[in-house]
Amino acid sequence: MPPFPTCSARFANWRNGAAVSPLMLLVLTIIFLFAADNATFWSIGSKIFAGHPLSFVGYMLAVLFLTLAAFSLFGFPWIVKPFLIFIVTLSAITSYYMDRLGVIIDRDMIQNVMVTTFAESRHLITLGFATHVLLYAILPAILILSVRIKRQSMTRTVALPVLTFGLSLALATGLLMTDLKSYASILRERKDFMSSFQPGAPLVGVIRYARMMSRTVNVTVAAIGEDAQKGPSYHAGGKPVLTIIVAGETARAQNFSLNGYGVETNPKLAKLPVVSFDQTSSCGTATAVSLPCMFSNFDRNGYTYEKGISHENLLDVLSHAGLHVEWWDNNTGDKGLADRVVSLAFTDTQGAEFCTAGECTDGIFLEALKEYADTITEDTVLVLHQIGSHGPTYYLRYPETFERFSPACRTAEFKNCTPAEITNAYDNTIAYTDENLAQIIALLQSQNRLSTALLYVSDHGESLGESGLYLHGAPYFMAPAYQTNVPMILWMSGTFKNQFGIDHECLAAKKSSALSHDNLFHSVLGMLDIRTDEHRPSMDVFTPCKGQQKVASN
Repeated sequence: MPPFPTCSARFANWRNGAAVSPLMLLVLTIIFLFAADNATFWSIGSKIFAGHPLSFVGYMLAVLFLTLAAFSLFGFPWIVKPFLIFIVTLSAITSYYMDRLGVIIDRDMIQNVMVTTFAESRHLITLGFATHVLLYAILPAILILSVRIKRQSMTRTVALPVLTFGLSLALATGLLMTDLKSYASILRERKDFMSSFQPGAPLVGVIRYARMMSRTVNVTVAAIGEDAQKGPSYHAGGKPVLTIIVAGETARAQNFSLNGYGVETNPKLAKLPVVSFDQTSSCGTATAVSLPCMFSNFDRNGYTYEKGISHENLLDVLSHAGLHVEWWDNNTGDKGLADRVVSLAFTDTQGAEFCTAGECTDGIFLEALKEYADTITEDTVLVLHQIGSHGPTYYLRYPETFERFSPACRTAEFKNCTPAEITNAYDNTIAYTDENLAQIIALLQSQNRLSTALLYVSDHGESLGESGLYLHGAPYFMAPAYQTNVPMILWMSGTFKNQFGIDHECLAAKKSSALSHDNLFHSVLGMLDIRTDEHRPSMDVFTPCKGQQKVASN
């Protein structure tokens, strides 16, 4: 009786057995991607085509043939395996965030990923994510590597990918032409449909991101507002002006009790004479877009990454006017905004009371601010870039002893938490922001030798599971208001209001006016009486609320 073959012998026999052509390997991999990595795509499609099964089948076959046409360009023996391993890995990663969190991987999301830090991104690497990648990326990649590619003549090797490309493209076109009017309407009206297709959407995003970056390799920064000057308010004041602009992170206006939210997330600010502008829209849905956009002199429709990095911003204009400007960061950096001003990072502070989890909560700013305020001798604008409410680990954004609303979700795996627990954790971050802002305002109130003000604006909002969406970064055309409606809160000392002739009651009456990040650039210039041709009074919320300076002594 012959000996029982070993596992290695079996594997060798299998490898030396049947081989597949590069084209067959492509087709099998595409079928796997359609079946394993496109749950959201199929779900949206089934709803769109409900009652029209033939149209649904025709459309899906058209997408399959278009995918085969694109992939066939890599259907050569020497490149097919590396390409397919890359594709299954990419699809596994992006499908996890698409299917579990509703996060679409487009150009802006890729840009956000490229500028994030390890400390921020590590919270997204969970056990669920690792398991998903193992099942849908690593195991398929091992299988692809183990497959033996069939030997072909040089003619077939070169001709088959070309013929496959042409035939697949023709079949896809023919299928789409059977109901072109309906398909075109769907593509036009339901952009979320193809945005959920893996790996098509992320591949298009990568290409668009690469094109965008290639256009800015040798960019030259154009100066703006070089004519900026301080207005007469400064001559009448007699005290150095300290204005703090707090760039919030991931705070949505709907969860601020100042704006009518049923949970008391702003108990401290509610006792202060602040104005909360509750109808403010963000420029984008992710920090990489919103932060540079909100400090630029471009509106949302006119802003692009290229314009942003090739032009100076609000901080530069304030510097041109003679104000001292600093940027303090407790997040993922200033995105180039502070390249020409003083910039300090608080994220790597070691052994501090507020940095016990390897990241710092925003309470870290206060002690430094106390010391800094005592040294101010010139008109100053200080920007504090918060980590705020950044998810998915909301529970790390506030001290554990500060947990006001419980039970709170204490994991990055939202599937292990109830909707109420997720919301409680998020509300705790908003309440902690309330605490921090109130403490900063108390410090500013105590500075009798300074004329002080604080303006808080979040960069974008957040989804907490509504309509199956979590986190942020949705394409703006389909982003819910939870991701685009952001809080904007203003506090001014009596000295500041009198010095700059600002009517507090007038501003309070405009608290529900439709505003956006577009107003920030011009409103800060107007608020601080900076005279420059860059200032547009029509975009300045302070324009109708400014009168004569009446400098007070306190």
